[in-house]
Amino acid sequence: MSRRGRSGASAAIPDAVVGLRTDAEQWLRWALLALYAGFLYAFVLAPMVQVAWRSLLDGEGGFVALANYLRYFRTPAIAASITNSLVVSSAAMVVTVVLAFVYAYALTRVRLPGRGAFRLLAMLPIFAPSLVQGIAFVYVFGNNGVFTRLTGVNIGVYGAKGIVMAEVFYCFPHAMLILVAALSAADARLYDAAATLGASRLRTFRTVTLPSVRYGVMSACFVVFTLVITDFGIPKVIGGKYSVMATEIYNQVIGQQNFTMGATVSVVLLVPALLAFLVDRLVQRRQYALVTSAARPLVPGGGGAARWALLVYCTAVAAAVVGIYAVIVTSSLVARWPYDFSPTLRHYTFDTIGGYTPLLNSVEVAALTAVAGTLITFGGAYLVERCRSPFNGALYMLSILPVSIPGMVLGLAYIFTFNAPDSPLNRLYGTLAILVVSNVVHYFTVPFLTATTALKQMDPEFESVGASMGVRFYRTVWRVTVPIALPAIVGIGMYFFLNAMVTLSAVVFLVAPGTELAAVAVLLLDDAGETAQATAMSVLIILIGLGVRTAHAVALRGVTRRTQAWRTGPSGPPARG
Repeated sequence: MSRRGRSGASAAIPDAVVGLRTDAEQWLRWALLALYAGFLYAFVLAPMVQVAWRSLLDGEGGFVALANYLRYFRTPAIAASITNSLVVSSAAMVVTVVLAFVYAYALTRVRLPGRGAFRLLAMLPIFAPSLVQGIAFVYVFGNNGVFTRLTGVNIGVYGAKGIVMAEVFYCFPHAMLILVAALSAADARLYDAAATLGASRLRTFRTVTLPSVRYGVMSACFVVFTLVITDFGIPKVIGGKYSVMATEIYNQVIGQQNFTMGATVSVVLLVPALLAFLVDRLVQRRQYALVTSAARPLVPGGGGAARWALLVYCTAVAAAVVGIYAVIVTSSLVARWPYDFSPTLRHYTFDTIGGYTPLLNSVEVAALTAVAGTLITFGGAYLVERCRSPFNGALYMLSILPVSIPGMVLGLAYIFTFNAPDSPLNRLYGTLAILVVSNVVHYFTVPFLTATTALKQMDPEFESVGASMGVRFYRTVWRVTVPIALPAIVGIGMYFFLNAMVTLSAVVFLVAPGTELAAVAVLLLDDAGETAQATAMSVLIILIGLGVRTAHAVALRGVTRRTQAWRTGPSGPPARG
């Protein structure tokens, strides 16, 4: 049939048929929006309500109002966990952001040799569970650590000092990535104006650089503070008797089987995390565009003495990261660290945890998390952005709420919600499915915001044109929206996979016989004194993470080329008009 024939057939479709098709599509949109709202209610809102409600009950299920909170604050040993959490979180936040800012400044503002290698090495802590950093610091700075034995100086790594040191190491790449993005968005015209006015480098830094990146610095502070105050792995390994709220929840639930007090501590832990989130959102609302279409990109300078000083600094930081991970790898390959350095692979047999089952489970859960998480976050972002309804504001708030929910709180909430015999979703409990769901929800916010940003960059007229041509909206999504957003979609999948491989706090309460995960296995091995096997499992987790990250980089280059060709080629999106 000719094009004219097809156009004539399309024009011959009765208005009533077109109206029915439009109504059907609108009902489909509403049905999908309802499914998304049901997901957020079942796996975000309802579990949080359950935690809050259980904190008001006693061990027998009787209502006691605020009695549990009064007992919590009146018990010095338990109440101290609040102060301890705030102290280590604040200290780690300040130190991490300062160190990461200098490192990011060197990567973005100076022509530094080997910038790619420096950036890659600084990102290594992302590929390992947080408690691995704690184990490594014990190996280096513990009573029999390498540093202690070589220098004879025992810095007393167990306690607050060790927690801060290990958390700075763990959170450094998270802050660095945010600050690199902030420092990369610079307008060279501002620096030219400062130079014309005779401003010194220090004054230019104070009056131009710092004001332009203040929102990035605040975001880095929020991320680091939230990561530290909600982290469980590092305080568990290196904290000793220094109790923080995350370990207190674990001790109450696992150690004492006191679920009521665990719920009480969880609600208390929610408060600082939620406040930090609200402050960050308020700050971000005041952010404005610093780079416009008329801006000129800032070219990194030569630097002179400053360049060499920053090179030395970056080399020292990268060497410290490599040194820590060299200790982890070496301890997994020698007979008994640090007494017998005979090479061996026996630690990789994992005979105390049933072999490689936890690692294979982790890969399966991470892959399912990547697929399910990408579909739900991108689909949810599309529905919130493109399907106008009176509930979009509430759905958006629920979608970004998980970033303020600590993993320990989420895991305990899922016990209360899905372990109940009368729960319609009780069959999920004790399966890999509940681990996938917890990972998706735990890391939901960042992919959702990433997908929302990608969708906002697309012209909505693509869909309007498609609708005017009688193309169903889901075909437009598949043929136009998805190809344009493919780089963001691939990045979302990688984000989910890597985090699902290393997460501990969100799943430590949910694993069951047959569903053990690698990160939890590291914790159990360390508790059992099998630290060499714990480091061996950590090495495998890191290698898998690095392999996936490398594959993502290769795939992203290919996807980007295809997307650019699709946008500019003859088969690109339909022209307007």
